[in-house]
Amino acid sequence: MTGLKELISNSALITALISWFIAQVMKMIIVLIKDRKVNFERLVGSGGMPSSHSALVVSLAMSLGLTEGFDSNIFALGTVFALVVMYDAAGVRRAAGQQAAILNKIVDSFVKSDFSRTEKRLKELLGHTPTQVFAGAILGIAVALWRHM
Repeated sequence: MTGLKELISNSALITALISWFIAQVMKMIIVLIKDRKVNFERLVGSGGMPSSHSALVVSLAMSLGLTEGFDSNIFALGTVFALVVMYDAAGVRRAAGQQAAILNKIVDSFVKSDFSRTEKRLKELLGHTPTQVFAGAILGIAVALWRHM
């Protein structure tokens, strides 16, 4: 039980999870305003505005800096981790999503939407635009500052 108590009291972890949750709720609200319908998949899905991945890792790094010092090795580790995740979200995963969209169009046009060979349409909303990544990073910083006031 001690391990669970320590886990729950880990301020940096809780801050990161709060940032992730806020970003996911914001995505759902944005879709609700834009499409005028509730899409609960946005609470757990990837892609969209703001990047919950960026919010999560930036708030973690910022929390580590605020609690352990911005000159600490753990802050350096958190920052490098955040940069890799954000680069991946805006680069590799975004490109994979764009490729999925093109492949879905090819299947649509050549086999008239018969996805029996691929089982289903490929997921297109995988990554983020640089603006979505930046917004997630700003959200992560804001939540970490709020939590550590």
